[in-house]
Amino acid sequence: MLYTVNKFQLMDTTLINILCLILLVLGIVGTFLPVLPGLLLSICGLLIYKYGTDADLSMIYVWVFIMLTAASVVLNYVIPAKTTQKYGGTRWGSIGSVIGTIVGIFLPIPLGFLVGMFAGVFVGELLHDSQDINKALKSTKGAFIGFIYGTGFSFVVGVAMFLVVLFNMLNII
Repeated sequence: MLYTVNKFQLMDTTLINILCLILLVLGIVGTFLPVLPGLLLSICGLLIYKYGTDADLSMIYVWVFIMLTAASVVLNYVIPAKTTQKYGGTRWGSIGSVIGTIVGIFLPIPLGFLVGMFAGVFVGELLHDSQDINKALKSTKGAFIGFIYGTGFSFVVGVAMFLVVLFNMLNII
């Protein structure tokens, strides 16, 4: 049996590929901009590419990227709390980091989650020792460094997803 591709099927595949690439790029941008859901958009692009086209992308890639995305979500909360401790922060600062991030997500200000995280660390450290503002500032610096690490991890995962899909589209992998 001879299988032929009509021009409409080819156009549909091209549109789906473009949509996937747009979602993957928006996902990468979303690792920096909190208004976009980041790696969730990238995973959507990957899944649409896998199941919306006749791509021969291995399921191993899909599962690895799903696990890395889940790890990224957890690490974005854990890493700032741990680096806060590394920079002299106490458990109070770490707890403040997590609470501040969660509260900050709901603040109607730009970068509310980030402001909330830093404020949470600072306030948590001051609640622990109201006399040592320098320690609270060092702990906040640790939270910032942790945020950079977590964002960097998410960025690398997003770029890797984009490259895997792009290389698969170009039949490189």
